[in-house]
Amino acid sequence: MPALTALSTAPSSAATPTPAELGATLLRLTLGSMWIAHALLKALVFTLPGTAQFFDSVGYPGTLAYPVFALELAGGIALVLGVYARQVALLLVPVLLGAAKVHLGNGWVFNAPGGGWEYPVFLALASLVLWLVGDGAFALHRGRWLAPAFGAVR
Repeated sequence: MPALTALSTAPSSAATPTPAELGATLLRLTLGSMWIAHALLKALVFTLPGTAQFFDSVGYPGTLAYPVFALELAGGIALVLGVYARQVALLLVPVLLGAAKVHLGNGWVFNAPGGGWEYPVFLALASLVLWLVGDGAFALHRGRWLAPAFGAVR
């Protein structure tokens, strides 16, 4: 079984990214695209005032809809571009946990009435994985702060 360091996404000395770096890149791009789509859903489909009304209806302050929208959009763009991707992924985890709390009573699967909680929990865990493994290849700016203390690099 390979050691954790062998699976690291530390920049390779060669110009060609490693499979681990490419995997982290795919995760980063996927999460970023999801966040952008989720933000645009709030703005273009539900509208921000409608999202604020929904937040009020589930017990969150309606005004929270606006910073959540901004965080989702800016965070998604930062993830796609690879700008402090690890830190952004970690910063977005509480938003996902808040979404999971809203859907907790609806059951497990996403097609349950009102949507299930598994999708935001999965995305929270995927965000934690990105934080642990690193930015991947082709990141514009690799953040070096908030590094986990148990073996992940960067």
